[in-house]
Amino acid sequence: MRIRRPRLPRTRAGQRRLVQAVVAVCVLALLPTTWLFTSTAGRMRTVANAPGAPVAVVFGAGLWNGGPSPYLAHRLDATAALYHAGRIRAVLVTGDNSRKDYDEPDAMRTYLTEHGVPAGRIVRDYAGFDTWDSCVRAKKIFGVDRAVLVSQGFHIRRAVALCEAAGVDSYGVGVDEPHDVTWYYGGTREVFAAGKALLDTVFRPDPTFLGPRDRGVAKALAGAGGPAGTARRGNG
Repeated sequence: MRIRRPRLPRTRAGQRRLVQAVVAVCVLALLPTTWLFTSTAGRMRTVANAPGAPVAVVFGAGLWNGGPSPYLAHRLDATAALYHAGRIRAVLVTGDNSRKDYDEPDAMRTYLTEHGVPAGRIVRDYAGFDTWDSCVRAKKIFGVDRAVLVSQGFHIRRAVALCEAAGVDSYGVGVDEPHDVTWYYGGTREVFAAGKALLDTVFRPDPTFLGPRDRGVAKALAGAGGPAGTARRGNG
């Protein structure tokens, strides 16, 4: 069976229409990314010049052998530096705990306590299954109104745009990374994720799991002794 190859238009008018169609597709594909950059202009910071905020929100980025992956560890290092610099007073770690053998929030909390952040200042969100879910839950479940967000540079603009849309006044701290395979993968993924982010801000879907209000952040900010409150685990 012979496979027919698509034929290019032979006329100049046909070729012009093909070029126009390709350009239109490229423009449409890049519109969400352009929106991310324009909507977050002036919201990017570093650890050194991040504004003071009650809470830092740290997004999960995978586990290696039960502990934070290198990228997640770098996010947590930046968060610990913000805490020790007095720029934040509490930390909301948000990640995936959809199954018993995978627990990002507890691993993140353990890492932060090992780096000098008091356990009573750390609140765990076990249902941060994606960035939109984490932002909506930060606002609706934990009552976060203003926060510094911590993630890698290729992800932080999307995080800020989504948290702003969810009602959290946000600034982003983008952690620098070597331009390795993971970095290029993350950057490429963000081109496609930008489209979903734009749809999320327009349609504002409910997160996978919402659940009852949690006073963990309020207790952490008040300096309550002992572990801060936690969100309900998993989907149940």
